[in-house]
Amino acid sequence: MPRPRKALINLADTPYYHCVSRCVRRAYLCGKDEITGKSYEHRRQWVEDRLLFLAEVFCVDVCAYAVMSNHTHVVLRINKQKADALSVKDIIRRWHRLYKGMLLSQRYIDPAQCNSLTEAEIETVTSLAEIYRQRLYDISWFMRLLNEFIARRANKEDECTGHFWEGRFKSQALLDEASLTACMAYVDLNPVRACLADTPEASAHTSIQKRIKAARSNRQPEQLLPFAGNPSNNMPDSLPFRVEDYIQLVELSGRHFHPGRNGKIDNTASPILTRVGLENCDWNKMITGIETEFKSSVSIEKLTTQRQKHKYHG
Repeated sequence: MPRPRKALINLADTPYYHCVSRCVRRAYLCGKDEITGKSYEHRRQWVEDRLLFLAEVFCVDVCAYAVMSNHTHVVLRINKQKADALSVKDIIRRWHRLYKGMLLSQRYIDPAQCNSLTEAEIETVTSLAEIYRQRLYDISWFMRLLNEFIARRANKEDECTGHFWEGRFKSQALLDEASLTACMAYVDLNPVRACLADTPEASAHTSIQKRIKAARSNRQPEQLLPFAGNPSNNMPDSLPFRVEDYIQLVELSGRHFHPGRNGKIDNTASPILTRVGLENCDWNKMITGIETEFKSSVSIEKLTTQRQKHKYHG
């Protein structure tokens, strides 16, 4: 019997979670139907665009993602501190990017009407904003608004009705920095493992490709949670390791065979930093520029020191 979502997502344990959504009845999210020959590749961009849009609205950071043929992988971080710091008007404005909202909340953020609200009406809006605030750092709401949007659009294109996704998305808590890094690399290597791409930089609609493209210009993508380097009390809100270390970790992992997958990076390929032109990149300039490029001043969540016990099967 599935465990309740509230039992799987607990900020007291970790703010980082790996979420997977799969299509029902072998329906095609993307890819090409071998029987009919119909291509669904354009839907990959639907998912990527919607995912990055929700990252702007929600107080949920995207660490990694990969859009596959019949499922999606995302690694998310709950940013409760960011949600708590938002004003009532900020909360309402963000929610109105998702829904039209109540007439009362529309009046509250309208400069021409906000001063005409009564004390009781303001109290109502404030109470409403607190509900929205909790939803804005809720992974279930984030995944719901991602999956519902894609399902409706896909069903409309396919001229059908009914479920498009499995009833629940799968979520895994990432309890330490090692598991976070390993899971991000696993997600970013999905197209390589599935033989959809030869290298990470060629993996379309993945976070690793977006990060590499940005790194070539000595920057980091604004839509993704940035890398910072070694954790410190004064560092910006970011992932607790260096971007160049992560890129090389993905490359190293991809050169080894996965026991259940056929795809791997060819051993004859040159090192990734050489291939993508980052061998002589000014990494220090890229890292120190985060404070000016990313405005958030919230500190990264401290992860618990408890590690999951893994069972090894011979």
